[in-house]
Amino acid sequence: MIRKKMYIDGEWVEARSGAVRQSINPCDGQPVAEVPEGGREDAQAAIAAARRAFDHDGWPQTPAAERGAMLYKLSELIVRDKEELAQLETLDTGKTLEESRWDMDDIAGIFRYFAGLADKDGGEVIDSPIPDSTSTVIREPVGVCGQISPWNYPLLQASWKMAPALAAGCTIVMKPSEITPLTTIKVTELAEEAGYPKGVVNLVLGPGASVGDELSSNHDVDLISFTGGIVTGKKIIQAASTNVKKIALELGGKNPNIIFADADFDTAVDYALNGVFFHAGQICSAGARVMVEDPIYDKFVAALKARMEKIVVGKWTDEKTQMGPLISAEHLAKVKGYVEIGQQEGAKLLLGGNLPEDPELRNGYFYMPTLFADCTNDMRIVQEEVFGPVITVERFSTEDEAIERANSTVYGLSAGFWTRDPDRIQRVSRALRFGTVWVNDFNVYFVQAPWGGYKQSGMGRELGRIGLEEYTEVKHIYQNHKTQALNWFGA
Repeated sequence: MIRKKMYIDGEWVEARSGAVRQSINPCDGQPVAEVPEGGREDAQAAIAAARRAFDHDGWPQTPAAERGAMLYKLSELIVRDKEELAQLETLDTGKTLEESRWDMDDIAGIFRYFAGLADKDGGEVIDSPIPDSTSTVIREPVGVCGQISPWNYPLLQASWKMAPALAAGCTIVMKPSEITPLTTIKVTELAEEAGYPKGVVNLVLGPGASVGDELSSNHDVDLISFTGGIVTGKKIIQAASTNVKKIALELGGKNPNIIFADADFDTAVDYALNGVFFHAGQICSAGARVMVEDPIYDKFVAALKARMEKIVVGKWTDEKTQMGPLISAEHLAKVKGYVEIGQQEGAKLLLGGNLPEDPELRNGYFYMPTLFADCTNDMRIVQEEVFGPVITVERFSTEDEAIERANSTVYGLSAGFWTRDPDRIQRVSRALRFGTVWVNDFNVYFVQAPWGGYKQSGMGRELGRIGLEEYTEVKHIYQNHKTQALNWFGA
């Protein structure tokens, strides 16, 4: 069994309480690792180290080019250890090894991108209206950043936070999900190898109720970044309000995938599958809400069902596997509960809704691809984030109806639609109220473009230049070169 520690102020340590936690392999329910179960005191120690490194040890004054070079070195170490990282990610999450390898390639690219951006902002000179003066706008690192990452893409999501924060000159305290810590531990080891000074990078393992709450409420933390669910996100907002710290939240989505009758039919069917079944649907941008125009509705549902019947569910050790398990027994129960709700609400269950029959999979947290048809806008399975291998299909008649229903959600993370009509592309792209809109594609992201949502999908943006700016404060510096007395008071 793998045994690891936390990283606080340049030292690998156990939890102060001595508590430990096992990391479970979702494929068979067996423990694969034992790690410290940190608590509030551990988080406080990490925050104190990060505060000192920022305020007194000179990290923010490190030349931007040097910070970029360290990030680039970290990206090279990730490439070097790609296979080990991919295997750790698959052990923790159950996703196929090939998916984890794709993730590691993306992660290395994210660190390279922000390494390149680190020294590109030299400030801006503003044309001052006052004679004999100069006016400059600069960006400075925000300070100590708490970073709470989710369990579905543990290292990918951590990298979205870690890379821009370090590029900006911030110090960080990372808290991965307590059920998927292994790759974040590994990348912290690589950060140490890359030469980051004591206190700049810290890693605390443990539950959100203690470690996460401390990061959110502690007044020595200047920014809290969180990716996860709405309920926890609202708690973080309340905790962060005690010192009005900066907040960056990505809180998931219920993402419509709209198929117009003039779409490239076969490709739209293929991407409807791609949009949901990678990582068993445990994707914040999953296109689990499929909306199909009347003339092709029946044909589309039939084609979707035929393809879904062929999806190979299994363990990552089987090369034929196309979809792995859900993350935990608790989450499996949640998905099963939503399928029961869908049936009670009157949705037509066409496929799935059950555990696999293969006895080799019975000890894991597997669930079969599930298809609901004839869904309506008011159903919970249409409006709420199921976060599993479940597709709901709705019928619509007009473009306006599709837009109105797609927007009728508390979320606003992402949406996609399929059409050959260039005028419709312009109309629908602008009418959909989502942070990302895909046209004739789905679930595409890249580091150069910002990521984040409208409405209750969160606040702020990750990735792109905007993702770097999230970790900065804007300062205006004004200098008068020929100051003269006003002689207004008492002259």
